[in-house]
Amino acid sequence: MRFTTATVWASIAVSMVSAIDTIEVKGRHFYNSETGKPFFIKGVDYQPGGSAAVEKGSDPLSDPEKCARDIFLFQKLGINTIRVYSVDPTLDHDECMTMLAGAGIYLVLDVNSPLPDEHIYDMEPWTTYTPAYIKHVYEVIEVFSGYDNTLAFLAGNEIVHTKGSELVSPKYIKAVVRDMKAYITHQIPRSIPVGYSNADHVEFRASLAEYLACGEIGWVDFFAINSYQWCGDNTFKGSGYDILVEDYKNYSLPIFFSEYGCNLVRPRLFQETAALFSDQMTGVFSGGLIYEFTQEPADYGIVKVAANGKDCSLIGEFDTLQEIHESVPNPTIPSGATENERPMCKDPSYYVNIAGDSELPKSFGVDYIKKGVASAGKVKWTKGKFVSLDDVPDQTTYTIKDSSGKEIKDKQIKWVADVKQVIKTGGNGKETGGGDGTETSVGPLTDSDSTGGSSTTDKSDSGAFSLQVALGTTCAAALAVIFATL
Repeated sequence: MRFTTATVWASIAVSMVSAIDTIEVKGRHFYNSETGKPFFIKGVDYQPGGSAAVEKGSDPLSDPEKCARDIFLFQKLGINTIRVYSVDPTLDHDECMTMLAGAGIYLVLDVNSPLPDEHIYDMEPWTTYTPAYIKHVYEVIEVFSGYDNTLAFLAGNEIVHTKGSELVSPKYIKAVVRDMKAYITHQIPRSIPVGYSNADHVEFRASLAEYLACGEIGWVDFFAINSYQWCGDNTFKGSGYDILVEDYKNYSLPIFFSEYGCNLVRPRLFQETAALFSDQMTGVFSGGLIYEFTQEPADYGIVKVAANGKDCSLIGEFDTLQEIHESVPNPTIPSGATENERPMCKDPSYYVNIAGDSELPKSFGVDYIKKGVASAGKVKWTKGKFVSLDDVPDQTTYTIKDSSGKEIKDKQIKWVADVKQVIKTGGNGKETGGGDGTETSVGPLTDSDSTGGSSTTDKSDSGAFSLQVALGTTCAAALAVIFATL
């Protein structure tokens, strides 16, 4: 491992004499709970096989040998976080999560999957917001709350996306956030951040973010964005990143890219990564996750897994991203960055182009919040916990070839953090917007102005893919490509 700028980032440099530190939210940024230093997400989206491969009995964090292969490459790439979209809570994730923690790598985890009873259908959310769904969400929380390197949970991914979903789904997102936060408060020893991953449509970009952040009940701890607008050789202004920063400059919570990396111009240069960690953005944004690690039909991958599912080879863009990561200095919060007060909710008419309902669906999780999801009986999951680093593989036996086709011989994972932890039980008692799960009101409403929301667009119905208004038809096409393949 080369000791470069990337390896001395405050967010990665964890002493072996202490366990990996948990990450918390303060104001509009993430912070290391022990050192108090800002934490910027520098990572990749990780779902080998894509959504089509999701099935019961397997997930990306249940095969230690594959985890050893990829964690070695995560370290080579110089990242500190991965996002995983779907997991099976009945599987054993202890070894993979231990290896990630030992390597100094955190997890942002979606609680949904494409399988029945494990996601919210955007156009008819009331048909999938069910007791079985909530039970699955709580099982995922129970398992992964046992790992200190679980950075955050995502309550949904692009649930507001298809034209018409913006009129029916927002309150269900807020309801799921309420349910998750209430369960974490009453049943989980550590307060783990809960947020949402948004399809970056200009017409409701700001209004949905504000709605999900508002009120006493159901507010997110952070807002994440899937953005594909910086294509090829571009600039901060030419890509529209200046507009992104402007739209969110008054936001009160952490924001990061949960997906980014346009592939319409090849090879990808990843110039946006350098911009993301510059002072132009770090006052507002807390980093991001490149889409994506393994090569899938959408053609965004930087690592190609062989047909045997074991061996792999690096794509040239892996090298480019690695070089960018190594060149990026330790990001800081600019001295002029502002902190903003989280808003109370306003009358639904205030929120541009979305239904910003002040009444939420009744929770199906109240009994679980009181007694724990294990009270349902027939428990097939086990609370996650770290195992000894001596009991997990520190290198893979699979073949890895670099982008020139040469086999990489040294595949040793470098342990940079201890994984000792104090096992706690019960809730943490910290009220973060979930209450006891019985609340259906977002809380008192404040007066709204006549313009509605803080968006850069007007109230006209500009169509589901009006992103080209601000970013150009090329970037809109990039969004269409990626959304079509998910």
